[in-house]
Formats: sequence, C-alpha cells, structure tokens
Amino acid sequence: MSKEDYYRILGVARDASKDDLKKAYRKLALKLHPDRNPGDKEAERKFKELNEAYEVLKDDQKRAAYDRFGHAAFEQGGGFGGDGGFGPGFGNGFADIFEEMFGDFVGGRRGGGGRQNGRGSDLRYNLEIALEEAFSGSKRPVRVPTSVKCDTCKGSGAAGGAAPETCSTCRGAGRIRQQSGFFTVERTCPSCGGSGQTIRDPCRPCSGSGRVQREKTLQVTIPAGVEDGTRIRLAGEGEAGVRGGPSGDLYIFVSVAAHRFFRRDGADIHCRVPLPMTTAALGGSIEVPTVNGERARISVPSGTQGGETFRLRGKGMSILRHPGRGDMYVEALVETPVNLTEKQRKLLQEFAEAGAEEKTSPESHGFFDKVKELWQDLRE
Repeated sequence: MSKEDYYRILGVARDASKDDLKKAYRKLALKLHPDRNPGDKEAERKFKELNEAYEVLKDDQKRAAYDRFGHAAFEQGGGFGGDGGFGPGFGNGFADIFEEMFGDFVGGRRGGGGRQNGRGSDLRYNLEIALEEAFSGSKRPVRVPTSVKCDTCKGSGAAGGAAPETCSTCRGAGRIRQQSGFFTVERTCPSCGGSGQTIRDPCRPCSGSGRVQREKTLQVTIPAGVEDGTRIRLAGEGEAGVRGGPSGDLYIFVSVAAHRFFRRDGADIHCRVPLPMTTAALGGSIEVPTVNGERARISVPSGTQGGETFRLRGKGMSILRHPGRGDMYVEALVETPVNLTEKQRKLLQEFAEAGAEEKTSPESHGFFDKVKELWQDLRE
C-alpha cells in the first residue's frame, strides 16, 4: 500500500515554515495521542504516521530529499538507510521529539533538565486594606502558615547532616523511561520522587522532607495608589523547597474595602454631600472632607440644583508610581427642610405666594407648562 504524502498528513502546504510544521504537529499529536484514544488502533496508526512525517519534514536535509524523490528517498538504497530513513534509533528519537514539545503531557518534564528541583509551592494571601491606606501606602504585617527549612537537618532531610545518596533506581536522573508500544514514555522516578537522591536515615522532625510547618510573619509594603485586585509578589517567601530545593513565591492579593463616604473610580474620588435648601438657593460655601484627611472648601453659587457636581482638581487618589493625584467630584444633594416651626412654615408660605408669578423654579414651571400643552392636545 502506498504511503500518504507527508504534507497531507500534517495538513500543511509544501512551502510551510518550520513553525507551521511544529504547530500542525502539536495540534494533531494531542488529538491522536494513544493516551487520549485507548484501544483505538486507527488513531495509533495515524499517530505513528504523523510522527514519521514530522521527523522527516523538520529536518532540512531529509525534507529536501523528500521534496525531490518522495518516499523513495527513504526506501532501501535511497541514500538514507533502512527503517524508513530513520535508522535503528527512530523510536527513541520520537520520544525526544515528543518530550521536547509537550513536556508535562508525557510525564511532567518541562524541557531541558533531568531531575526535578524540588521547588516549593507558591502561596496566596488575601489582604484587605482601607481606602486611606490605598491612598497613602503603608506597611502591614501578615502571618502566613507555610513550610520552612528544617533547622535540625538544615534542609537536607538527612539525620545528623549525612549526605543523600544517589538513587539506585534512576541512577540520579530523577526519571525513568518505559517502553509503551512503539514509543517511549519518561516518568518521574517512584523511588526518589524525581530528586535523583535517596536518604538512608531520614531526619525525624521533618520526616526526611527537609522542611517543617511553621507560621512566619512578614512585612508587606503597600504602595500608594494601589488598586483593588492588585497582586504583590514576594519572591522566595512561599513554601520551602523539598530537601534544599528553592522556595516558592508568596502572592499578596490586595482588596480595597468600601468606604462609607467616598467612592473610588480609578484615580478619582466621588462623594455626595447634602446641601441645605437655603444655601442652594442663596449661595454660600461648604467644607467637605478629602481622602487624605484634610478639608476642602467649595463655593456654592446661588440657584444650585440637586445633582450638580463640583470638581476639585488634585484632591483625588494617589496614582501608582506617579507623583500626581486624581480629582474629587462632589455631587450636591439639595435637602428639603423638615420639622418646620410655625414661623418657618409661614415664611415659606409667603415665599411661595410671592414667587408664584416670578417662576423661581424654572424646571418645575417648564415641566408643568409642557404637561398643560399635552393635555390641551389630547382634548383637541
């Protein structure tokens, strides 16, 4: 039976670049991998053809020969030896290709190194701060339960400071290879857990791991202008690594608590301030608090309406890693007087009667004039 064209197998054009070949191979290999298609002989066959095609086309010399002579270039006497042109080591060559491209998919390896480095896990800490802290910045102590290096064995995991021995199963590589059908799979060594070393006499306090559970206190610097959801990374402050491996990182996730008076919008601050009806009508001035604990004075023009907003430049939030500040916006809430005395009620009544023809409330007069026109149109 004649072989299918290698370019057709990969689904690429004949002038495809190496990157295009690699992308096409990766996509199809994940789809056809035997681990995802257990017992499917057809998928296994296509998977083998896919790797055969990629092995040829990724090599410039082999690809040039294939482009000129086709499959004949790799048959007996074609100039590239037997076994389809791959030589006796094709099986191992494929395993290396697959590990290089997919890493963890075939056993947890992430390109390059042999043994695992025992790095500690990264940790997350949720920290809530007040809006004032977000404005000015601060230093906060946090207490984090984590794994730290064992003092007894100095992190080695061996009792009495004895040196670990090379693992006899993997010979220090930290990984073992297993043949599975037509391809080789590399997995973490079960004897040493990937470290490449074993301990004959483990340290008792840490049970040979080189680390123990403790709570440690750290000082976290909160920069001025930090926003809700900001992530702060403290390198090396996560869990200690296994048997002297590097420590993970600690990530502080900052949330800014809601304020009872201010509302933040990026670098700007918004607030709503009740305004006496007399001040809104006659004009005047009011004092409002600012986010940095100071006071700001606002001049209120006569005839101010409810909902009008006053802008105070440079009175908003600090800006992260920037010397400036945002603005503050104050919305006026005109307050209707309540619990009137008899005298106040009488004065307001006189005011209402005196201003009936002057249209001192233009919005309401304009609204009712339009309503009257609407009613007149409906009658007609």
